[in-house]
Amino acid sequence: MPAIPVYPSYFQFDQQGVVFNMWYFAWFDDAMTQFLGEASYPYQTMLADGLDVQLVHTEADWRAGVRYGEPVLVDVVTEKMGSTSFTLSFTVRVGSQVRSTARTVYVVVGTDGSGKQPIPPKLRAALQSAR
Repeated sequence: MPAIPVYPSYFQFDQQGVVFNMWYFAWFDDAMTQFLGEASYPYQTMLADGLDVQLVHTEADWRAGVRYGEPVLVDVVTEKMGSTSFTLSFTVRVGSQVRSTARTVYVVVGTDGSGKQPIPPKLRAALQSAR
């Protein structure tokens, strides 16, 4: 999968001159939806199929801050797949320098409130394409 570009806005920077940590989680959420689209299962299609995903766990580590004006890329890789959940790994880079890494576990749920659902074949294929 190609890296997903992020364009930090001025308001995302804190008094230390780096992107405030909460914005990374927003980047990961945006990267997940772009990732699904690039893997041939756009988020809108999943919703039309009556499915959605819920974040159930996330963690991140920071190595260095992103400073204003730096070009940011987020790499997304499928780390693990279960029967109803999957884990994506995220790497935030400026050039080849890793600034942050994260992993997020998502559970597939029905949009009708029916709870956990098996990972559908279209989503499983999309996730397998990005291992």
